Amino acid sequence: MWKYWCKKIIRLIIVMALISFLSFAVIYFAPGDISSMYITADMSDEQKENILAELGLDKSMPEQYMAWAARAMRGDLGVSLSNKASVWPQIVSRLPATILLMGCSMILSLTLAIPLGLWSGYKKHTWIDNIISSVAYIGMSIPAFWFGMLLIILFSAVLRLLPSSGMHSVGAESAFDTFQHIIMPCITLSIGNVAVYIRYIRSSTIVQLSEEYVLTAEAKGTPKIIILFRHVLKNTLLPIITLMGMNLASLVCGSFIVESVFGWPGIGTFAMGAIGSRDYPVIMAYVMFSGLLLVLGNFAADILYTLVDPRIKRGGTLDEG
Repeated sequence: MWKYWCKKIIRLIIVMALISFLSFAVIYFAPGDISSMYITADMSDEQKENILAELGLDKSMPEQYMAWAARAMRGDLGVSLSNKASVWPQIVSRLPATILLMGCSMILSLTLAIPLGLWSGYKKHTWIDNIISSVAYIGMSIPAFWFGMLLIILFSAVLRLLPSSGMHSVGAESAFDTFQHIIMPCITLSIGNVAVYIRYIRSSTIVQLSEEYVLTAEAKGTPKIIILFRHVLKNTLLPIITLMGMNLASLVCGSFIVESVFGWPGIGTFAMGAIGSRDYPVIMAYVMFSGLLLVLGNFAADILYTLVDPRIKRGGTLDEG
């Protein structure tokens, strides 16, 4: 068992190293020169050289990457080029807002997708299945930023029921105020995941309903609702566990757009501002954060697999018999 987990951890480290190197290389070779933001035409050659040395741009790309990696391993993600403040504290201060939005989005996605997917698979090819499947296809096709703006127009501008932006109203810090602000961003971030989960759960449900254990339960007179939620549900969760692990990074990337649309004070809004000002240390930190969530999500999915399906060994094989 320990040998298996050690292999998984080593792979995680290797993947993170590759993500960091490739991301750093993309930023390095991207069009434009970051030094142009600090160097003016009236500066002397010595002043220009001092600025390049201060930014670390007087070294080759591998040297710059190794210097950055050495600092990152110590928890130093550099200094923001726009506000001259350390990147890590700025990310930490915005992390709770992003985690709150991501957590609520994931809970909402599962709460809606599990019963709808199960019911759609159980009622295969009926009008209920057609309606749920049509809604799922629409949800997968709607761009998040467009859907978010529609919600703002409808519920903020027209109906005036919900606040259009931010996490708190001015002078209000109550939980209910935060709940009002998070409703539209949470729905916007969840709509795509709900649609995907419904399709996967529906397909898995259809397959599971034809298995022998379901036919045996039906022959014993077990109610349909018990079969669905006690027996079928457990087996349909396996692909959802994998999707959830992979979707942790997509939630961060999705929050990049959603937070910007709704003015949510999270990491996505922070990264959007960094891109506008070409603040490369912040951009690199955001990419690494997303990559870390992706690999940790897959790692957690492997653990949950062994808990949901006891037939799966920690070595990745099935128990015999």
